[in-house]
Amino acid sequence: MSEQVEKWDLEIKPTGSLFHINFKELIHHRDLIIMFVKRDFSTVYKQTILGPLWFFIQPILTTVMFVIVFGRLANISTDEIPQPLFYLSGITIWNYFSDCLINTSDTFIKNANIFGKVYFPRLIVPISVVVSNLMKFGVQMLLFLLVYFYYIIFTNKPIHPNATLLLLPVLVFIMGIFGLGLGMIITALTTKYRDLRFLITFGVQLLMYAVPIIYPLSVVSPKKRWIMELNPITSVIEAFKYSFIGKGSFTMNGLAISFTVSIVILIFGTVIFNKVEKRFMDTV
Repeated sequence: MSEQVEKWDLEIKPTGSLFHINFKELIHHRDLIIMFVKRDFSTVYKQTILGPLWFFIQPILTTVMFVIVFGRLANISTDEIPQPLFYLSGITIWNYFSDCLINTSDTFIKNANIFGKVYFPRLIVPISVVVSNLMKFGVQMLLFLLVYFYYIIFTNKPIHPNATLLLLPVLVFIMGIFGLGLGMIITALTTKYRDLRFLITFGVQLLMYAVPIIYPLSVVSPKKRWIMELNPITSVIEAFKYSFIGKGSFTMNGLAISFTVSIVILIFGTVIFNKVEKRFMDTV
């Protein structure tokens, strides 16, 4: 009697490389990504009165506060750009990065119960965070476009969109993978150093003032500007403003550096994430 060969739908094998990403397995579990995206929406806005309207309320309130504090009281220049449009342009692209970073940085702690009970590619969780925040970015981008077209149609402000608008998907991609990479590094460290959980939100808020969101890069002295330009987020925010408004310090070299740094951070984050994934249940 010939032996019957058993066929398995899923075969789990040990990985030999820390940078191993099984894309076939990620695609196989794409329904799980959708489930995590739905979970993120339901857990954040469950039992709230306004629900998804907070997507609009948060950037509106932040913009109003910036206009009052930095625009009117501090009288910080916005390079002749209308203050609400200037602040909202920076807030819109910044929020996508900060949300990806903050929500990814507690992946292991937040999902410890799930990780300890069932197997699935752990990278699905941080990837789902980036996808869900991309949807949030789309909603806030709609708000920005409403304000943007208002100033174009009903005012004579110096707003000059240009061909670099075609780079918008690249800008969003850079912010997404940069936030993902940093988030995976931080979540790996939080399995051992829990204090990072309390520092990350505060740190992201401080980091916002180190990029040209409340002020244009042109007001920074040339001797100090190079320090800010070392931050890959600076080039992305300046490119975003330049593409829509025509104002800003945009260079392809700066954007290329931001893209390269983001890729390096993503690779480094993936390596650390894969390393900690193998033993994190012993420390969480």
